[in-house]
Amino acid sequence: MANQMEEKKKHDCRSDHFSLWITFSVKSFLKLTSLGFIIGVSVVGNLLISILLVKDKTLHRAPYYFLLDLCCSDILRSAICFPFVFNSVKNGSTWTYGTLTCKVIAFLGVLSCFHTAFMLFCISVTRYLAIAHHRFYTKRLTFWTCLAVICMVWTLSVAMAFPPVLDVGTYSFIREEDQCTFQHRSFRANDSLGFMLLLALILLATQLVYLKLIFFVHDRRKMKPVQFVAAVSQNWTFHGPGASGQAAANWLAGFGRGPTPPTLLGIRQNANTTGRRRLLVLDEFKMEKRISRMFYIMTFLFLTLWGPYLVACYWRVFARGPVVPGGFLTAAVWMSFAQAGINPFVCIFSNRELRRCFSTTLLYCRKSRLPREPYCVI
Repeated sequence: MANQMEEKKKHDCRSDHFSLWITFSVKSFLKLTSLGFIIGVSVVGNLLISILLVKDKTLHRAPYYFLLDLCCSDILRSAICFPFVFNSVKNGSTWTYGTLTCKVIAFLGVLSCFHTAFMLFCISVTRYLAIAHHRFYTKRLTFWTCLAVICMVWTLSVAMAFPPVLDVGTYSFIREEDQCTFQHRSFRANDSLGFMLLLALILLATQLVYLKLIFFVHDRRKMKPVQFVAAVSQNWTFHGPGASGQAAANWLAGFGRGPTPPTLLGIRQNANTTGRRRLLVLDEFKMEKRISRMFYIMTFLFLTLWGPYLVACYWRVFARGPVVPGGFLTAAVWMSFAQAGINPFVCIFSNRELRRCFSTTLLYCRKSRLPREPYCVI
């Protein structure tokens, strides 16, 4: 009887070990499959968008310079940091590369995270300038200005990510996350709380800038339409309140000579048809709104995908009792990984100009369409 009981216990123990092994294998397989898919999509997608932005000269403008910088940051994180996570999961959630390598990989991951947050904030400010102060935006936001902004963002990101390398908020391997990152402990014995608070404040400030932009666009819609006043004519010489408007009408009709009237600040001239000119104010305003919508979708997805991980970080810092559930933490970490591969899809599906350039430049689809007409803002 005693032997039967011992054999039954051994059998149950073997069954439990087999069940745990099956569960661990399934989890590892799902992690490896999803992470491999994220790495492939992120590297290929961001690389294609980067090639498109460099190759197509019509995209050499301020918003796309910032988009190119975001793509390079995501490629850096996906191509360097994620393979180490992949090997960690493959080796049973263990780190075999040494402490120095762990700190370097953690530094690059945190650098990419803060860089994306800072860059999205700067983009939100430039989007507000493009809509609310378009003349200032067009004249001042040149290539060198964008380069200065990008350098400033990288400098701030390095300043935020480098102190933990010197054990100010220590970088270490977190087994539950399968990656090297901040070691989040109680706020009484941890310096990582300040970094998380700053990241949350940056995301909040970005949302506030877009909220102000939405209010601005809404107020502009409620403005009364422009009422033109007729000009007074004496011997075909127009004067009075409507004189500039009449001069613009004559110029559009082909009777005017000399410089562009002051009422036509932005004009597009068709190179194929002489004498055909049309106003650009509404077209450019709609294009800036579409670009702003694309960047806001990126910002919202960044907040959505990183939000659960921030909640898990604050949970570990402030909660005294229970730890973060393993399933929630795993899902939060993998959602933060997925953020690196989501931007190319947002760019293609939410920006008509990028779709057109993608089809003509990279896919070589020669569609019959009118060429893009140059314009100038005086």
